[in-house]
Amino acid sequence: MSGALDGILIADFSRVLAGPYATMLLADLGADVVKVERPGRGDDTRSWGPPYDADGTATYYLAVNRNKRSVALDLSDPDDLAAARELARRADVVVQNFRPGTMERYGLGHADVAAVNPDVVYCSITGFGAGAGADRPGYDLLVQAMGGLMSVTGARPGEPVKTGVAMVDVVTGLHATIGILAALRHRDATGNGQHIEVNLLSSLLSALVNQASGYVAAGVVPGILGNAHPSVVPYQLLPTVDRPLAVAVGTDGQFTALCRVLGIPGTAEDPRYTSNAGRVRDKESLIATLSERSARRGADELATALRAVGVPCGPINDLAGAFDLATDLGLAPVVEVERPDRGWPDRQVANPIGLADTPPAYHRPAPRLGEHTEQVLAWLGNPQEPVAPASRPTTPTDSEEHR
Repeated sequence: MSGALDGILIADFSRVLAGPYATMLLADLGADVVKVERPGRGDDTRSWGPPYDADGTATYYLAVNRNKRSVALDLSDPDDLAAARELARRADVVVQNFRPGTMERYGLGHADVAAVNPDVVYCSITGFGAGAGADRPGYDLLVQAMGGLMSVTGARPGEPVKTGVAMVDVVTGLHATIGILAALRHRDATGNGQHIEVNLLSSLLSALVNQASGYVAAGVVPGILGNAHPSVVPYQLLPTVDRPLAVAVGTDGQFTALCRVLGIPGTAEDPRYTSNAGRVRDKESLIATLSERSARRGADELATALRAVGVPCGPINDLAGAFDLATDLGLAPVVEVERPDRGWPDRQVANPIGLADTPPAYHRPAPRLGEHTEQVLAWLGNPQEPVAPASRPTTPTDSEEHR
């Protein structure tokens, strides 16, 4: 079965997370992604462990690099640099996340590539943009701190924490993917390529959605609410006999049902709580009342009773429990990618995009460093072969900091 992006060649000069996540998603959808890495070291995430898989490969690297080919190129070497420029010249898409100015020094900036490849879609990912923030290194932790996410995340006021994964990088990778797909659609319609710029700070501000809108439209600077919601109550954890239960009550009807199950139907009729606005205003007294009742029940028993009357709720799962849940629901969260060089496959997290006619495919495990260098260089050295070798089987070496 063909992929939605079959025939699209992506020259991937990115590393770490935002860029590689974007290019992996595109590779899952059929694009041929050639990952350019520095010889001897490769993508920084190759050394970001433990944990490691059975072959000793960092699982961080495995998370965002399947379905790609790896080419090891030293851009300080004239021959390797020429090969990198030729790859960019032939590519439909170029993705890079070096600090602004780095690719230009190698003749691989957008203007350089577009001069020889006018219809190229060129995506630059930075931490804080290419203007006044160009000299700031774009690490997820720094953007979570400076971009406001940590100011609304934590157990209580004065104790900000980061999220458990690099969500800003992930969101930025998704924005890059959307931009690339939109630019390819525009190119199909007009024949013109374009330059896409995404940055971590802007992506985070957009992803803060209602919290950011509350500030921009109403001047409200939110603080840490723990597991509570600033605009919906009750939408948080409630205590039980054995462990906390997440309850997400979004309507007045759900609130009435919650109170009935907890044995306090009169609470739903209290004028203070008959509307969501009232529940937000008097949330302290309401949560105290609800918590006193929920703490008498076991989590599983209470969850069963609440779900039976349409109240959204659920336990706090660890990752094992989360994958078990997805499996039980038939969502197939894990895929196996065959590795011909050994006797067992790579287990990978499935691409979450469901396409009826051109679904994601898993045809190649994350590559070893330079695994496809010889193959790709042979193709680049042959001007009579304008099409890349089949992507489906029958980097700068200076000390430039990430972004």
